[in-house]
Amino acid sequence: MKCLTFFLMLPESVKSKSSKSSKKGNASGSSKLPPVCYEIITLRSKKKKKMAADIFPTKKSASTTTVQQYQQQNLNNNNTIQNCNWQGLYSTIRERNSVMFNNELMADVHFVVGQTGRTQRLPGHRYVLAVGSSVFHAMFYGELAENKDEIHIPDVEPAAFLAMLKYIYCDEIDLSADTVLATLYAAKKYIVPHLARACVNFLETSLSAKNACVLLSQSCLFEEPELTQRCWEVIDAQAELALRSEGFCDIDAQTLESILQRETLNAKEIVVFEAALSWAEAECQRQELTSSTDNKRKVLGKAMYLIRIPTMALDDFANGAAQSGVLTLNETNDIFLWYTAVKKPELQFVSQPRKGLTPQRCHRFQSCAYRSNQWRYRGRCDSIQFAVDKRVFIAGFGLYGSSCGSAEYSAKIELKRQGVLLGQNLSKYFSDGSSNTFPVWFEYPVQIEPDTFYTASVVLDGNELSYFGQEGMTEVQCGKVTFQFQCSSDSTNGTGVQGGQIPELIFYA
Repeated sequence: MKCLTFFLMLPESVKSKSSKSSKKGNASGSSKLPPVCYEIITLRSKKKKKMAADIFPTKKSASTTTVQQYQQQNLNNNNTIQNCNWQGLYSTIRERNSVMFNNELMADVHFVVGQTGRTQRLPGHRYVLAVGSSVFHAMFYGELAENKDEIHIPDVEPAAFLAMLKYIYCDEIDLSADTVLATLYAAKKYIVPHLARACVNFLETSLSAKNACVLLSQSCLFEEPELTQRCWEVIDAQAELALRSEGFCDIDAQTLESILQRETLNAKEIVVFEAALSWAEAECQRQELTSSTDNKRKVLGKAMYLIRIPTMALDDFANGAAQSGVLTLNETNDIFLWYTAVKKPELQFVSQPRKGLTPQRCHRFQSCAYRSNQWRYRGRCDSIQFAVDKRVFIAGFGLYGSSCGSAEYSAKIELKRQGVLLGQNLSKYFSDGSSNTFPVWFEYPVQIEPDTFYTASVVLDGNELSYFGQEGMTEVQCGKVTFQFQCSSDSTNGTGVQGGQIPELIFYA
């Protein structure tokens, strides 16, 4: 169980009473800070705060490494202050303040940070901390201030607390994948907004289908609506990857329900069902229950009815959900009747398919044409580079087909970033002989970050005489997204900005 602690200013009436009592006890008339009364309120949450090390797995614990780095900086600082005129070595107050970071020199308070058995004792300077945080100001200089030499902070990780202190002392933001969530927690607790914003930005740029579900749960706990919205964008567009990720099994029950009832979830219902069962198995382990079908159904509770089982393909239901054991015999019979009977039974499950996401198309040519000797393929690559100004998810390409009657094509499509393959698929499409474009899809949508060029490529095998694009545009506005195009060195079949293949990029935004 985690605690979030806030210092809240009490009403004016309380402040006035506090002010009167202060005057009685201060007959000498010595000047003080304006009387402000703070009340410490602790909010308890049953949500388990996922450590960043679990969301961004690395080979080595960066938390331990971070603490060791700060300890080395402490040694360096102590070596610096052996100089009797160390202040003269630095030209700015920021640099001189930095020497005090994690330094025993002039320290007037100490923090014992971390859980029992894994604590770190860290030095601090009340004035510097009070300047950097309103919570520290209230703690050291407010009317309820306690003059303790040692303060215990069991709910913050030592590496995260040090990262916050480094920002306060040095005006430097030092984040890593393993400490960013814990640092965000510390920044929220001690009301250091600029550091908190930097943590959120770090998380947003690190978002992927693998960690989106866990970060969704944490963003709700931290009350970060922008991060929450980013998580939903990834989960909706790359739903099947997100649902099959290890992180999905670590979310809490409330987040599970919010995902299962999502109307825009872009996934087959059998994938949603299998993901829910995987979560139930993990939840049984957390509750120290055997992973029986009865216990899985028990831990799922009402979330079971958020899975739209009647919308599955009949084969998926018959070979999957019907034989899973988590459905009762009556539920299985009723759902089979729902598929086959004219008079359908009433079901507790939602029977309307999810709407999913509507794909958008960016068309980069103003016209198309064909000639008797073009467009030939023979295993050569058609390729184009593009960039966007907002994060999108490329779901596939729109391709031209035969210009001399119907024909079938085999297409190998690829998407790369700086030579690294991000997605590929080998599929077939049928061209009806018209100048229309025909969609070819990746297995999963590929996340595209803004302001970076990606390479879209296709190798076609089929009728060599096909339509091709003309009057290509270097910039295309598609809804709220701007696409930029440039020629690719991978293109060996003539496709470029002005003309060729790959007339459309199909995407979710």
